[in-house]
Amino acid sequence: MTKSKKSSTLMNYAGTAGALLILCIILSIASPNFLKFSNFMSILKQTPFTAMLASGMLFCLITAGIDLSVGANATFCACLAGMLIQKGITTNSFVLIVVALIAGTLIGFINGTLLTRLHLPHPFVSTLGMKNVLWGASLVVTGSQMVSFSGCDGVMALGAKDLGGIPVSFVVVIIIYVIMHVLLTRTALGRSIYCAGGNMEATRLSGINSANVLTFCYTLSGFMAALAGIVSIGRSGICNGVNAIQPYDTDAIACCIIGGASFNGGKGTMIGTMLGALIITTLRNGFTLLSITSAVQNMVLGLVIIGAVLLDVTRERMEAKARRMAAK
Repeated sequence: MTKSKKSSTLMNYAGTAGALLILCIILSIASPNFLKFSNFMSILKQTPFTAMLASGMLFCLITAGIDLSVGANATFCACLAGMLIQKGITTNSFVLIVVALIAGTLIGFINGTLLTRLHLPHPFVSTLGMKNVLWGASLVVTGSQMVSFSGCDGVMALGAKDLGGIPVSFVVVIIIYVIMHVLLTRTALGRSIYCAGGNMEATRLSGINSANVLTFCYTLSGFMAALAGIVSIGRSGICNGVNAIQPYDTDAIACCIIGGASFNGGKGTMIGTMLGALIITTLRNGFTLLSITSAVQNMVLGLVIIGAVLLDVTRERMEAKARRMAAK
């Protein structure tokens, strides 16, 4: 990474962290409950679900793609595990977790295959279609009923247990983000992912199998969605197919864009995405404390995404202008 890129990245981190700090100050003034220790623990418990979805989404965005099925995938994996309990097939936590992870990973692989092998024009098409398929499948496998995971402590542990007062799920997310950060910044695969997002033709000419790179990114996104689905079980103790239509994918996209990723690809970091996840979770936590309706919440989140995209576009235009000026 060049000195100028490092400086730009650090400035992005500072800007995102500053936005998080300002948000915390505003909410602490607006609600006396915001600064309570229990509320901070609640934020840390709510963050992992969104952060896991966002981690997979980031890999797709870096390749100039998108995965709109992550939220529905997470819900479907939870419902698939619930179906095994509902039908009396098994209550073994290990089996339930493995089935959920395999299902989510397979769905991600299918998304990648539709894009790279069957050559659908854009991942927006295939993943949006998959989102609707999984929405219906989530309702079908559970018979449109909520399923309780009471007694399945192993499945519940990831989303419900604490480690020294810190949610286990948050500790797991930090570990995953560190591993993914190393993958993106210190490995040939990571460089290939950024290269595929920056210039697909140049990637092909350099000998990189872009189809395999893209398939890996969408498969990883599916795996992370399944892991998020397991976390959601621990948070609520149930699975509900209706949740497949919730705007979880929008939250994941917002985390990435706020954290410095771009719809044009070739950009994005795990640190920025984690800061974005904390901002989105803190924002939703503040909405709850202030008793703001879900309709207004979605409106505000939409405006946040639009603002982040406008900021990204403006930043890219300024960088392009700076490069042109330097070339003269």
